[in-house]
Amino acid sequence: MKILLINDYGGSFYGSEIQTLILRDGLKRRGYDVRFFASYARCGPGRSLADYECFGTTSRFQQLLQIANPWAFWTLRRVLADFQPDIVHVRMFLTQLSPLILLLLRDRPSLYHIILYEAICPLGTKMFPDGHHCRVPAGRVCYDNQCLPLRAMLPQMVRMMLWRRWHKAFNLMVANSEAVRHHFLAEVAKPVEVVLNGIPIRPSRPLLSFPPTVAFAGRLVREKGADVLVRAFARVVKELPDARLLLAGEGPERNHLKKLIANLNLSQSISMLGHLPHPELERKFSTAWVQAVPSLWEEPFGIVAAESMMRGTTVVASNSGGLTEIVQDGQTGILVPPGDDVALAEALVSLLRNRDLAEQMGRAGREVALTHFSETTFIDKFIRLYEML
Repeated sequence: MKILLINDYGGSFYGSEIQTLILRDGLKRRGYDVRFFASYARCGPGRSLADYECFGTTSRFQQLLQIANPWAFWTLRRVLADFQPDIVHVRMFLTQLSPLILLLLRDRPSLYHIILYEAICPLGTKMFPDGHHCRVPAGRVCYDNQCLPLRAMLPQMVRMMLWRRWHKAFNLMVANSEAVRHHFLAEVAKPVEVVLNGIPIRPSRPLLSFPPTVAFAGRLVREKGADVLVRAFARVVKELPDARLLLAGEGPERNHLKKLIANLNLSQSISMLGHLPHPELERKFSTAWVQAVPSLWEEPFGIVAAESMMRGTTVVASNSGGLTEIVQDGQTGILVPPGDDVALAEALVSLLRNRDLAEQMGRAGREVALTHFSETTFIDKFIRLYEML
């Protein structure tokens, strides 16, 4: 079987790209002929790992590409003619490749792997600027709630219109969580399957040792809630002065977080690690007692939580989105209301004070990850869907 994977970006900087590469490499090990198509835009450091590339950009010109990227259309048309795939598996495509590529998929077995809300939300978050979750279809509401400035309304609404007109080119839609499936069923009249993300099986971390440490990894953007975690940690160190917090990631909120840490006198307790290659991240986080995932938006899945559980680290996460399908409250971690720094601090203290409990929840989490979130299970499920198509 020949399979073409399509994703906006071809690097390995963020979770969506890493998941694409996990799928490609796993399918190749099974003997499938798999190629990877992406734009040559970069959302982070590192070289592209795609087999085919077309024009893409992260400049202001990107807004026009989101409506129509003719280079993506022409290049993909040539790739389809040359490679003749049996299955086309599309992941992210609306930030670089544009809805134009859907015109090429009408007569080919294809599936849309929904990993974000970009097809039903111009911002991709389904969250208003005031922090409330959005429950209505995109349209005038995006301007009324200050999600989009007037200059961005027209291009974004055109993009949404083209998606709604042409999305039936896909034979199947597959969400990476029940949370994402729920949102799409509410706005797209098409059945949606669910396949949870898969992560490589890794050795369990060593036994927990002093000092009690919390870890955070993710883009430093508002919706990830790192500022909520910092404010919560100020409460933690008042009760546990030896506690430490490791913050890994880069993004537009970095300077704001540095100022917040300084203002709260936490510079000796919090380390900002920047972006780390995945092996280095795993090495640093192997000492963590708890992984914090304080997201304000409804995470489509929550790959950081699943990776932490595979490591054997207990998780304290927001009680929303795909995180509720990963973390079993009271068994593999603790769920708290999004944006509630008091509840977050209480959950962290309860685990940092009780190493035995952190170890117990970590072991339970690893068992769940091995059973439900393994790379093998992830690839097996997609092969069955490919064969069905």
